[in-house]
Amino acid sequence: MGWGPLYFLGAMELEALVRPVVEAAGLELVDVTFRRETGRRILRVTVDREEGVDLDTIARTSERLSRRLDLEEFSPGPYTLEVSSPGVERPLRRPEHFARRVGERVKIRTVEPVEGARNHSGVLTAADEDGVTIDTEQGERRLHFGDISSARTVFDWKERGGKR
Repeated sequence: MGWGPLYFLGAMELEALVRPVVEAAGLELVDVTFRRETGRRILRVTVDREEGVDLDTIARTSERLSRRLDLEEFSPGPYTLEVSSPGVERPLRRPEHFARRVGERVKIRTVEPVEGARNHSGVLTAADEDGVTIDTEQGERRLHFGDISSARTVFDWKERGGKR
């Protein structure tokens, strides 16, 4: 890159650095965060694929990411690289994440109240480039992506009989 240590990278630049390694492994980059937690810095990379991710795939991806970060001189001081799958309750960050989960139960938190609430739970009934529609106990709600602070799927153990 030639412009100095990569610890000055923002989220978009860090994602651009990590994404090619993840996609070369046949995986989808779900999320990448770099933050301080309990006194240490953690670079957390969450990956997935349609058939799921096993431990061998996570280990190989972690090794490749570590080599890439070393080559690019990512040196923010001591940090821990964590590569994992999203688990059964998946974070929803990008429009395509929402589009793939239409028909599933979700929990969405908005920056400001929408129809008197910041927490919205229900079935995701639609997703497009502007936002999502969920069917809540209070009725259908339309939420724009710019208003969403966090979202994730909700795994219902009773409904799925304990199976993934």
